[in-house]
Amino acid sequence: MNIHRRHFLKTSALGVTGLALAPRLRAETPRLSAFDTVTLGRTGIKTSRVSMGTGVSGGNRQSNHTRMGADNAHRLIREIYERGVRSFDLADLYGTPPLIPSALEGVPRDRYMLISKIWWAPGGIPEKERPDADVVVSRFCKELKTDYIDLVLLHCVTSGEWNKELARQMEILETLKRKGMIRAHGVSCHSLPALKAALDEPWVESVHARINPYQLHMDGTTEEISEVLRQFRARGKGVVGMKIIGEGKLRNDEEKKTTSIQYAWANKLVDMVTVGFEKTTELDDFAERLRGTPV
Repeated sequence: MNIHRRHFLKTSALGVTGLALAPRLRAETPRLSAFDTVTLGRTGIKTSRVSMGTGVSGGNRQSNHTRMGADNAHRLIREIYERGVRSFDLADLYGTPPLIPSALEGVPRDRYMLISKIWWAPGGIPEKERPDADVVVSRFCKELKTDYIDLVLLHCVTSGEWNKELARQMEILETLKRKGMIRAHGVSCHSLPALKAALDEPWVESVHARINPYQLHMDGTTEEISEVLRQFRARGKGVVGMKIIGEGKLRNDEEKKTTSIQYAWANKLVDMVTVGFEKTTELDDFAERLRGTPV
């Protein structure tokens, strides 16, 4: 009886202690927020973990965001900002830089990050001419009503020798960085050879790369891309994940959508991601699924 009583009291005490600790342990469990402040590689740029992409079905200076009409786009961008997103991913190809000034009117420029991309390839935009990067960036700044752009990318590189083919534009962007017109430069990659070339190119400070666990709209197997992205981060280069939901293909698959949203961070592959939210409810849903990421 005494033995049983002592055992009962001991286990009861442990049980009470466990119950007392449980709320604290739950409270201390790390939770990822879409609105956490993160640093993009070694660029020194600090912004939100999630960026609003504006290139859904983008091309010829149009996207779903321009097609919804200026007033609706301005309202959406402002509401996304007010929820806590501090980065906006734009491009000449999408025609979206002019949407920002009205949408974020009155917001101090240092409160948000602007990403834009130069379209250098044939087709894609109305003009045949491809002015040098200094001309294009100057136009971006006028459209955005800003003195500088945080990150400028050479858009959609596919060649394994893109750094030789676009060397002049790289030199110009480096000069613009010294002048303070941009804070960092890099590329968005759409092939595995291009991604590997970006890894070994010192000029690249940040890369946009397509990554999800289901190999949807990607440039290699998930394992191949994941390994390259780990090397990017190990070398201090910024990594922005794209196609996290497989360009919307996983939108209606609840389980796969959650797995895909959590994959990049659970495996420490990215600094941040860009997602083409077309409704604030899509951001809310993304943020809630991200919170469950094991870290």
